[in-house]
Amino acid sequence: MLSRMKHDLPSPKKQKGSLMIPRPSTSRGADQSPSRLFCFCRMKASIALIVSLLAAMASSKRIHFKKQTLQSSCVRCCGPLEKPMYLYGLSSSQRMASDHPTYPIPEIKPKIDMTILKGSKGEKGERGMPGKIGKAGPNGSIGLTGIKGDKGQAGIPGHNCKQHYAAFSVGRRKGIQSKELQPQLIFDTEFVNLHHHFNMFTGRFYCYIPGVYFFNLNVHTWNFKETYLHLMHNDEEVVILYAQPSDRSIMQSQSVMLDLSENDEVWVRLYQENRENAIYSGAGDIYITFNGYLIKAAVESG
Repeated sequence: MLSRMKHDLPSPKKQKGSLMIPRPSTSRGADQSPSRLFCFCRMKASIALIVSLLAAMASSKRIHFKKQTLQSSCVRCCGPLEKPMYLYGLSSSQRMASDHPTYPIPEIKPKIDMTILKGSKGEKGERGMPGKIGKAGPNGSIGLTGIKGDKGQAGIPGHNCKQHYAAFSVGRRKGIQSKELQPQLIFDTEFVNLHHHFNMFTGRFYCYIPGVYFFNLNVHTWNFKETYLHLMHNDEEVVILYAQPSDRSIMQSQSVMLDLSENDEVWVRLYQENRENAIYSGAGDIYITFNGYLIKAAVESG
């Protein structure tokens, strides 16, 4: 290689600007020959050329690497409110891997001015079907009292209605004893007998108006004799009027209210037993009375 470089390289005397290297001195002090000095200079020039070529190659590689780095890195080429355009083609993972800050992609929302598209008002359409009935609202408040109207005409005459009054009050002037074998008490004096609902011959009250009635029985006891009577509803004993034998006679009373139906009967019966049963009454005075009257009718007609 050195022999080839000898022929290719120019002579140091003819080349301008060539480096002149002084001949090194030796410890022996012997001078080297001119041919050896010329070979040494040419070898130095070859080495310098090789070094310069290597340096140029290294510089070109650095420039190529720098271009690749600039292409893969983020370079701010716009304002802070603008977005770099080359990041739009990268994925989210590539943006996150980059050392440079990323910016969100702006969302574009088109707005349409409806006043431009709005047309003129159309004609009124046909009447639709009625809707469902809604829920009833709350009751309203009571209004003011109206003006009194004119008197109306007389109505059609109604049907004849039954009497709604019934009352009687009867008495007995003569005393009675059980040995006379008269179990039903008969009265001989009539004080009140509306519509003759009380029969004086049978001694019974007959119900013609159903409803609630009040009855009362008053007697005077006989000395040393027992007084024992029943107030009867049809054939059923309802209440008892009783007084024990005593050396003094007293007035005794019994009252009751009954709910009667039509044709029911109410009367007084003496209780018959082996012992004496008596009630007292004088010839001029009345000590025995039987009373009754209607309190409320069962059905009231208009």
